[in-house]
Amino acid sequence: MRVLVVEDDRKIGSFVVTALQQAGFAVDHAEDGASGLDLALATAYDAAVIDIMLPRLDGLSLIETLRREKVTTPVIILSARRTVDDRVKGLQTGGDDYLTKPFALTELLARVGALIRRSTGVSEPTRLVVGELTLDLLAREVSRGDHRLDLQPRELSLLEYLMRNANRPVSKTMILEHVWDYSFEPQTNVVDVLVCRLRNKVDRDFPVKMIHTIRGVGYVLKGP
Repeated sequence: MRVLVVEDDRKIGSFVVTALQQAGFAVDHAEDGASGLDLALATAYDAAVIDIMLPRLDGLSLIETLRREKVTTPVIILSARRTVDDRVKGLQTGGDDYLTKPFALTELLARVGALIRRSTGVSEPTRLVVGELTLDLLAREVSRGDHRLDLQPRELSLLEYLMRNANRPVSKTMILEHVWDYSFEPQTNVVDVLVCRLRNKVDRDFPVKMIHTIRGVGYVLKGP
């Protein structure tokens, strides 16, 4: 799967590209609208992530040109503009989804995956299940067996990331890049603190522990 990222802010672009690459995508990155248009017209992408405020050619004009040229690549629009009118304009221009800044990388990855599945006719799962742990992606509710777990938004994002990577170790850096938005300046122990909070809710009252620390590597959520 190949994704095009058109973002002129180097910090944001770097975070998005790294997150997509770690999720298994091949990624091309353009830092202005004209270069992004050239890439999009020359290469068949599975999805594109396009900022609105771009040098040389703005994002909406880029998308309009793609649709006029019959390029059907699914597009997620990135924008600091939050009004309903801005979102409607972006979607009417030809965007398929609209994500406002700042954003969590886990949400961006989930939306990219959903767009690709939608365009290829593969249905989007509504639940993640690892052992007796269940995350309802629509209601954003978590349960372990018959017990409902009350998670804060950041804890929920971390759990979703761990569940999507069940039985695969993830590093602290990967967690930072996937759970926090690009503008976050991490403290040295912020991941450990969040994992501790999540572990207290997921594992504390259960004999079988699911979240494990791997020294020198990071963490892993283990299912059956």
